Parts: sequence; structure tokens; C-alpha cells
Amino acid sequence: MESSASQTAPFKNVALAGLGLIGASFAGAIKRAYPDVRIFGVDTDSRSGVVAVERGWVDEAATPGDPAFARFLGDEADLFIIATPVAAVDGYFKLIRETGFAGVVTDTVSTKAHIISSADELLPDTTRYIPGHPMAGSEASGVDGARTDLYEGANWILCPDDTTDADSFQKLHELICGISARVVSLPREEHDRAVAVVSHVPHMVASSLMRLALDHADENNALMRLAAGGFKDTTRVAAGSPELWCGIAFDNAEALSRGLHEMEQIIASYAEAIEQRDADGLKTLLRVAADARQALPAQWVPGSDKLLEVRIPMVNRTGVVAEVTTIASSVGCNIQSIEIDHLSEGNAVLSLMLTDEGDIGQLSFQLIDAGYTVSFRPIEPKEHAHV
Repeated sequence: MESSASQTAPFKNVALAGLGLIGASFAGAIKRAYPDVRIFGVDTDSRSGVVAVERGWVDEAATPGDPAFARFLGDEADLFIIATPVAAVDGYFKLIRETGFAGVVTDTVSTKAHIISSADELLPDTTRYIPGHPMAGSEASGVDGARTDLYEGANWILCPDDTTDADSFQKLHELICGISARVVSLPREEHDRAVAVVSHVPHMVASSLMRLALDHADENNALMRLAAGGFKDTTRVAAGSPELWCGIAFDNAEALSRGLHEMEQIIASYAEAIEQRDADGLKTLLRVAADARQALPAQWVPGSDKLLEVRIPMVNRTGVVAEVTTIASSVGCNIQSIEIDHLSEGNAVLSLMLTDEGDIGQLSFQLIDAGYTVSFRPIEPKEHAHV
């Protein structure tokens, strides 16, 4: 990843709770892209803090409850990242209130129902709280599994709503794109259902496959020695932390349970086609899945030969950033950067820089249908700071 060190960092002082795989990787990625950003991290495991400092990912580290961290949060930090299990979130929301922290708050928690409810109850100002969830991970866990390139090319969900402060969203979007991830905007009420399908159900299926193999392995584990690349790739995530995934499963129990029951029905349709020797039916099932899999991009690589600027007036309308970025994500368009031109009090223009992905026609149609005035302008890549 090309360093953004020559660019001004969107945040100067970052407080980070949680120095496990996700939090430490985020800290390392920020430091690599923006070396001058100061990061103060806390973790219940003091060794994680020591390792993060030694690797240069954070400038200071402490355990929760350290007065130095509270002072940093209240007096200096302009961004607070919560990368802890959901059970620890309420305590940090209370710390925000106690210290008077007035910056941007985001999180990396993989389920949103509890944390959004807690934010509404505990945070003094929810307009600068932007729920987040990086769709990246590893079979490794903890600070020892962290790496600075974990988020390169990864989708990073942000969940703004009608009350989200537009400038705060812009800065957080810039930070995430600056570490070479791509932002996908998703309505808060849809998040848990969506990640159940693409993340939580697959983990349980991978775990189930390992159980199936174990149940049929002989004493010498001959079957396990036959496990080739395909099986290993499919079951890789099953090596994740049981404690972590148990928590995730219970936090998203309703959506996960529903998804697993849907999987039962899908698997049953394959079994039925095989039992009835229905070749046409089985081929159809396999073909639909194969076509969908082949349509997935191998890796996110923004187009460098075509950039498109979309300008949208924001006059007298709330929730523009949330609505517009969600529409863009829904039609597959990647927003590489966001700028907000404040022309006067209450009068601004939202400028989106798009790569050459997605359906621009549908984007235009849906924005106009939603009541926006839209203008498009091709841009040379060299004019854009993040290219």
C-alpha cells in the first residue's frame, strides 16, 4: 500500500480500546498510512499493549481504568475506536460521558443491535457515533495474529443514519480508505441480518464441516491427511476463537438461527436431488451457485483510468450522507473519497469521487428518484489525492 504520509491525516490523536487482532491491525494500518498520528491503546491483556508499542503500532498503551488513558480521551483524542467484545462496550460509552470526549466514535463490533441501543442510552451525543464493522479477519487471534495489511482491499461497513454528522462521516471515511479498505454503507437495521448470511452462518458451516470430518476420521486420522486445499480453504475460519464466536453467535442469535435454518433447507434440496437422481435439478443448483461465485471479484482494485465526480446539493435536507452513500453501496459503486463544500450556513454540496465500479445509471436513477439534484463530471486520476 502506498503511504498517505504526505497527506494530512483526518485525525491527529486516536484512542483505541482493544489490541487484539482487529484493533491492533487497525492501529498498525493507521500508523503505516499516517505515521504522525498519535495512538493510545488499552487492553485487558497488558502484554498486548507491550507488543503493540514494540511494533510501533501505538505510542502508548495501558490497561482499562488507567487514568492516563481517561485524560488522553478527554483532553486530546479526536477519534475513539472501540475494538472490544460487545460486553465491554457499555463501560467505554460511560467513559466517554465521564471524560467529556467530544470527538468521533466508531467501533468494530460484528453485531450492532446491543451497541446501537447502548449508544442511544449512554452517549451524550450520538451524531458523532458511526457504527463500523471491518469484514476481515484471520484464523489467528490476538495481537500476535495482527498485521498492518489485514484490511487492504477489505469491505468496511459503516452505518450512518439521519442524525449522523456529515463532517464526522467524511473524516472517518477518509481514514478507512486511507488504509486501503473500501467503505460500504449499510442501514443499521440491516447490518446484523446481512453479516449473519455472509459471515456468521459461514463460520458455523465451516465448524460443522470439521465436525463431520472428525466424526468419520479413523484412529490414525487417515481421512484428515486426505484433506486437500479445497477442504482447508472452506474450513479455515473454523480455527477461530470459540469464546469469541460463541459471543458473536449469541449476540446475533435471531438472525444467525434463521440463516442456519435456511441453510438446512438449501442442503436438503441438494440431498433430495441426489437421492432422486435428478441430474437436471442438481446441475441447476450447482450452476446457480457456480455462476454467482464466479461473479465475485477476486480482489477490490479501484479503476485507475476512470474517476467520476458526483455533486449533490445538501440544502435543507437531513441525512443526506447516510442516504446517498447507502444508495451508492446498494448499486455496487465504490466511493473513493467524500468532500463536503460548505458554501454558507445550511448550504453545502456533497461531492463523491467514484471509481469505475457499479451501475452509474442505477445510481443516477435512484438518486433522482429520491429527490436529489445530481451532476456528474469525469475526473482525471491525477487530480485526486488518494490515487
